[in-house]
Amino acid sequence: MFHPVLSEFDIIFAGGGTTACVVAGRLAAYDPSLRILILEAGQHSLNKPIHVQPFRSRFNHAPTSTTVTFNIGNPSPRLNGRIPIVPCGRCVGGGSCVNSMIYTRAPASDYDDWGVNGWESENLIPLMKKLETYEVQPDRPTHGYDGPIKVSSGGCKVGISDEFIQVGTTYHKRQYADDTDDLETCNTYSPCQRYIDGTTGRRSDTAHHYVYNQAHNPNLHVWDGKRVKRIIFEGKRAVGVEFINDPVSCPDADQSLSIARASKLVIISAGAFGSPTILERSGIGAEAILKRCSIEQVVNLPGVGENYQDHNLVFVSYLAADEAVTMDPLWRGDSILEESLAQWNSSGKSLIAQNGLDSKIKWRPDDEELKAMDPAFHPRWKEFFQNRLDKAVAIFAIFSGYVRPLSRPLSSTLPPRNYTSAAYYTLYPASVGSVHINVTENGKEGMDFTTGFLDDPSDIVPLNFAYKKTREIFRRMASYRGEVTTGHPDFPEGSAAGCREASGPVDLNAPDIFYTTEDDEAIDRFHRDIVQTTYHSLGTCAMKSEADQGVVDARLNVYGVSNLKVADMSISPLNVGTNTYSTALLIGERAVMIIAEDLGINCI
Repeated sequence: MFHPVLSEFDIIFAGGGTTACVVAGRLAAYDPSLRILILEAGQHSLNKPIHVQPFRSRFNHAPTSTTVTFNIGNPSPRLNGRIPIVPCGRCVGGGSCVNSMIYTRAPASDYDDWGVNGWESENLIPLMKKLETYEVQPDRPTHGYDGPIKVSSGGCKVGISDEFIQVGTTYHKRQYADDTDDLETCNTYSPCQRYIDGTTGRRSDTAHHYVYNQAHNPNLHVWDGKRVKRIIFEGKRAVGVEFINDPVSCPDADQSLSIARASKLVIISAGAFGSPTILERSGIGAEAILKRCSIEQVVNLPGVGENYQDHNLVFVSYLAADEAVTMDPLWRGDSILEESLAQWNSSGKSLIAQNGLDSKIKWRPDDEELKAMDPAFHPRWKEFFQNRLDKAVAIFAIFSGYVRPLSRPLSSTLPPRNYTSAAYYTLYPASVGSVHINVTENGKEGMDFTTGFLDDPSDIVPLNFAYKKTREIFRRMASYRGEVTTGHPDFPEGSAAGCREASGPVDLNAPDIFYTTEDDEAIDRFHRDIVQTTYHSLGTCAMKSEADQGVVDARLNVYGVSNLKVADMSISPLNVGTNTYSTALLIGERAVMIIAEDLGINCI
């Protein structure tokens, strides 16, 4: 069948998310003569309030949202038979335009652990500095001060975060530091910075700061609403892509196939879900998977779609004092919203320039806490964490407002009042999953997605402990007024751990809640019912040796073919102890250097 060739380009990006925008924007700036095409299934994000106003970030994950794709996982017995749902960005800029803007960075050793030539931390730290403008404190040696991505404390501080730190440094007996994102500090309470421009109060994403700011370049093209189906090969050389109008972004458009050709390079940058499935539809993957989908194999690469990893996140909500300042009125659309928007438009300040998260700790258990944890975690601790003092087990954080868990999207609406939410998420869970294409019963293409959440028995243990520890912290905070009972474990009637409204906090030196065996079982069930993605999917096109189920080499080339690279979070061979936006940016900047070298472009 004849498919029209719409145009010819030098470089085509299959996917227009976080990393794609970094790479395309940098290359276009270094060599404006390059004809570059970005194909993105989602829609443009340019100056849209849901993307640029920080307080609206949560609305991207509403059940009716079209700015993310809701990937449906297979039911899991470890999740009490539940079907997990994992969103990923679907707009120009991808996750950078829909995430919670939380600024964290992995310990430098995470990148050294990859064991990949050219990706050691000493080579990456200059790129970390190059990409950011750190507006928080001057003269920090691992931070940058002249990059496109702005990092600040946001446009307004919420006082509840100070309570979290005050209790953490007294009751929880941990230190305080202004900056725990210096690539090594751990187990210390600190403010939580954000990917927000401190002057304008706008989200700092890759679409606006790498691509949209080059509207003057006629050779940089962004076609939204275009879903890449597969890579076109001549022999084993990638020469273009086949794509359709995306049925979600363009429901009334013609669904016929089109082709765009690339003379120099095709870069797959569709994320941990899109990149492996594009490869498989293109005939690159495990023989059994391609055979069941009647796809002719180009390269036998069994690592495609394997090694899926994420972080395990739980939200637990509490009642807050009437006088507390929270995000709830804005998120509800109360009358304060109009006033806050006016202030934000004039000065870049107000709660509009807030994501609700002001403080955190990258937590490691001390000896006493380790003894209190289920022994199922101890082998994992000794094997991975014990002698790696810069690696946190989890992040504990506080949201100033009610955050509805992704696993309970249709739960009942709560009364209009003030809330706070504990967020805790494990950074190096041992479980892994997979992402593959399949064919459904009606003959249509589907996805065979296994999250792996809690498959390893050690993974639930830190969550169970984190529930207890964060609850003790919250009930000592001045604004504490009890628990949101529907968002906590269903403890047996009469349990000392039972949840209820309170008139105020307990004394700092009050005894901890006593949990019975039945209470512990309730906490375990609760976590299996509610644990969710942290929106940090990675690893499914791993940068490892082909013998070790790798998909790309150190220069991001897909094994077995030429002129085809992958550049996004799917290449990460191991998990990283951070909110993954920082790593996606870093992968983009490293990819720029690699591609510029390949093409003979000066990128200094």
